[in-house]
Amino acid sequence: MSRRLPPLNALRAFEAAGRRASMSAAADELAVTPAAVSHQIKTLEDYFGIALFHRAVRSIRLTDRGAALLPYLSEGLDLWAEGCRKLQALDDNAPLVISSAPVFAGKWLVRRLTDFNSHYPDITVRLDGNLSIADFTTDGVDAAIRFGTGPYPGLHSDPLVNEDVAPICSPALMEGAHPLRTPEDLAHHTLIHVDWYAAAGTQPDWTMWLRTAGVDGVDGTKGPVVTSDSLAVEAAMDGGGVVLVSEFLVRQDLDRGRLVKPFDLVLPSSHWYWFVCPPEHLERPKVRAFRDWLVEAVGNEGNLP
Repeated sequence: MSRRLPPLNALRAFEAAGRRASMSAAADELAVTPAAVSHQIKTLEDYFGIALFHRAVRSIRLTDRGAALLPYLSEGLDLWAEGCRKLQALDDNAPLVISSAPVFAGKWLVRRLTDFNSHYPDITVRLDGNLSIADFTTDGVDAAIRFGTGPYPGLHSDPLVNEDVAPICSPALMEGAHPLRTPEDLAHHTLIHVDWYAAAGTQPDWTMWLRTAGVDGVDGTKGPVVTSDSLAVEAAMDGGGVVLVSEFLVRQDLDRGRLVKPFDLVLPSSHWYWFVCPPEHLERPKVRAFRDWLVEAVGNEGNLP
């Protein structure tokens, strides 16, 4: 069946102006002038023989017919963009886009990408370290490293490393007026908290650690709260306090003496870092290669279940 459609530029101009309720905002989005947007919309109105906007001196408002058309056009352009993204993802020369929790990206993964590149020099990795949950249908992400209890329905899920936590701090805190010798010494130091651990629900926190250590007289709720464990680790490294974090993720900093583990007590967690992606993404050679390399790299450090 043939499709008789208005000019594409006219459709894009109308959709942007209708969605933004502004000619100038649509012009900025499309990188053209407001006059060009207005001209394209007039072309569309002439094509249909109807008015799509009510125009005032400094504003525009959709007519009833324009409002009826807009959602169909927006949905169609979204589907078109999604199809283009999927086509680009299938391109062997396109970057492999990996979304990852920031601390896993910054403290472990990014430091080992050289090894991946040595095995797969033709695959370029684009690493996006953020706390957002990847939407594989709209954001162009090939695979993700998620933090949680998993597995994830509808997704291929591989457990990578358990998030058992222990106190970690700068070596400077092992000296001075109140050196960290016993857990009771934490009364003289700042406890750093990570708020997304609290959001996880069952993730170990300072109150749990102090209770398990049998410590009285230290308030496990006091201290600064930061938005991610990567920021908490940086604060601890600068001597800003003691943080509960996965020893696995800061192992290199521990080995190099930038951080120390003052106590042996480790709290177990039900949370893991997981490699996840839609099952069909594993049919892409570059995604399969990254997944196999990642699972082996973590497994070589003795962290698979």
